[in-house]
Amino acid sequence: MSAEKAHSTASDPSSASPGKILLGNHNGVYVVRLEGDVRLNLCMPLEGFISDMFAAKDFRAVLFDLESARGIDSTSLGLLAKIALFTRDKGTVRPVVVGADPGMCRLLDSMGFEDLMDYGEGLVAAPVIPQVTEEVLAEPQDEEATRQVVLDAHRVLMSLNEKNRETFRDLVASLEQCSLKP
Repeated sequence: MSAEKAHSTASDPSSASPGKILLGNHNGVYVVRLEGDVRLNLCMPLEGFISDMFAAKDFRAVLFDLESARGIDSTSLGLLAKIALFTRDKGTVRPVVVGADPGMCRLLDSMGFEDLMDYGEGLVAAPVIPQVTEEVLAEPQDEEATRQVVLDAHRVLMSLNEKNRETFRDLVASLEQCSLKP
């Protein structure tokens, strides 16, 4: 599976709407809402948000809202896993995923997220979810910084299980080789 081919099997990625990531924080509960077909072009700004969230003194929990997500590439999935691993290491509650359709749940299962997050078809978005206030905008990316985010995200995915190690081994090796070139 390439970095561009991880998606919910419940929808046809060719008909998916352009991706969008909306972010919010309410009293230390961080919300990450994915909409449409979320791809690599949104990962650099999301990485910045993640860094700020990890440094926040008020951090308490993370909620992922996937109700409007139609596809998520493997780099974006790696960043979600990075957040989940951070919450585990920090000793806070596991992230909760709401609004995931059956295909999205299968995608999360296939990546090994069942040990990191709470999700299922029964978890739906509720009016108590804090409103998102910030949209991540795709920006022109520095090639080396993008390569590093993609590499780190896939290393995180590889750390989750043997299947991911096998799936992403060649991609990670190739990205590592790129970093060795002058």
